[in-house]
Amino acid sequence: MFDSRHVKTFHEVVRSGSYSGAARALGYTQPAITQQMKALERAVGSPLFIRVGRGMRLTEAGETLARHADTILTSISTAQQQMSAITRLRSGRVRVCAFPSANATLIPEAMARLAATHPGVRVELLEGEPPDSLGRVVRGECDITLAFTYPGLREETPVELVEIPLLEDQLTVLLPTGHPLARRRAVKLAELSEERWIAGCLRCRANFLHECAEQGFAPDIAFTTDDNLVVQSMVAAGLGVAMMPGLVLSFLCHQKVTGRALDPASRRHVSAYVLREHLEIPATARVLEELKTVAGNRVGC
Repeated sequence: MFDSRHVKTFHEVVRSGSYSGAARALGYTQPAITQQMKALERAVGSPLFIRVGRGMRLTEAGETLARHADTILTSISTAQQQMSAITRLRSGRVRVCAFPSANATLIPEAMARLAATHPGVRVELLEGEPPDSLGRVVRGECDITLAFTYPGLREETPVELVEIPLLEDQLTVLLPTGHPLARRRAVKLAELSEERWIAGCLRCRANFLHECAEQGFAPDIAFTTDDNLVVQSMVAAGLGVAMMPGLVLSFLCHQKVTGRALDPASRRHVSAYVLREHLEIPATARVLEELKTVAGNRVGC
């Protein structure tokens, strides 16, 4: 392995034609130049110069290194400039994986803030539901994932990941407009025990069944779909009622659907997950800060 400082000194010796000339150009003493060249020759495993009278001539190894010195130093300089741009947030890439309602709400707001302050940072968006999305971070397929958990369900998080809590997303009951309970400000889940239900994704459905069991009934699930717009359309058509997170209702709201809070309140926890070492990457840390800011502004989702 070559020391880049020694290569730079070697390049100046070749350019100036002597150790003394290189010393003047670089601001070193001549003995310091001599020591650096001896160290470089040990690394190369061969002499780089031979004395010819009062001058010097490159050996074959020296001529080979001289041909590549410009490229080596240019590559190092380019790498330093690019790394400086990344650490100063003038550039960088962050891959973010999130579930659909987060991709439609938290992500756009956070990315707009990021673009205003650090336009050189590029964000690649992926979509995934937990627990699969957590595995994508562990496998290196993304840098940050946004996922949700339910307090009543036992769920394991990979030990490699650090959790950054973002918000508590309040669950809402969706009723067709005109439903007798739509006049209430809040609805008890047990009051809907005789209704037909439209259920959502696997994790949301598991929580829904758990909460119904806590209230002493087994729901009649007539339809199941992961599509939040389809859920609302089915409720609007009178095919059943549904439980839906507040994040979804912030960007989808069918005019023939009424949302009512649950009594007692029910929430899911939304967090960002990263590998611990990624917290030290400036662009990743900045994206996390923007997500925390945006999530903090969403009071009572």
